Amino acid sequence: MTEFDSVILAGERADRDALRDETGVACKALLDIGGKAMILRVIAALDGARSIASTHLSGPAEACVESDAALSAMIGEGRVAWTPPGPSPSTSAHDMLGRLPAARPVLITTADHPLLTAEVVDHFCQHSAATGCDVVVGLAPYARVRAAYPELKKTVLQFRDGGYCGCNLFAFLTPEGRRVADFWRKVERDRKRPLAVIRLLGLWALLRYRMGWLTLDAALAGLSRRVGLRIGVVILPYAHAAVDVDSLSDYVLVQRYGKEAAERRAEPDAGAG
Repeated sequence: MTEFDSVILAGERADRDALRDETGVACKALLDIGGKAMILRVIAALDGARSIASTHLSGPAEACVESDAALSAMIGEGRVAWTPPGPSPSTSAHDMLGRLPAARPVLITTADHPLLTAEVVDHFCQHSAATGCDVVVGLAPYARVRAAYPELKKTVLQFRDGGYCGCNLFAFLTPEGRRVADFWRKVERDRKRPLAVIRLLGLWALLRYRMGWLTLDAALAGLSRRVGLRIGVVILPYAHAAVDVDSLSDYVLVQRYGKEAAERRAEPDAGAG
């Protein structure tokens, strides 16, 4: 089995945040999801994954770390390594990729991924390693996400062969692949605007996308030519892999679905006895 180092991006995007203001937490990463800080859920998923050899945090800020005893203890005991965050997620990713040994592939995810599980991590890592690509992105079919979470608002990449949602899972499989972090920094501001990203592939690709003619494979081929790397995708069969917490409505939804899942697990088996 291919082993990955992992990175959790846990910095803050803005000085003011509606989630922090509403919940009173020191930083978004410490949002309580079912009695557990969101970032601790992500760490637990990585800890439980057979593919992950080490976990590194880029953020949250030191004051935020010190405000949470469990997170502070993990870092103090060396269970996870901590580095102050950069000014943006793409900058943090670029910096972390430069710190980690080139010999091992790197999985990057985010702290606002509270439904991430070890199963999802292992599926993504092992299928990524089998692609032969330099960089792999995790996507989930939009139809599957919508069926499981009809209220969830997600940015959708709509191709001729279907719509897909991002899953905040990125595999950097080769030393050369780490160069894509520079490209990431260029497109980060447009991460919620699919048309702006597709425009980078050229006018013809943009027209094909607008007309519904562009396939996912064609988009990946164009992006690979644009950056000079082999960029692939793993389509994940897990709707919850696409759930992150970007807004107060996301937070309410995750809390509700998490509570319902816990109640189902607590119900006695009807066939027992």
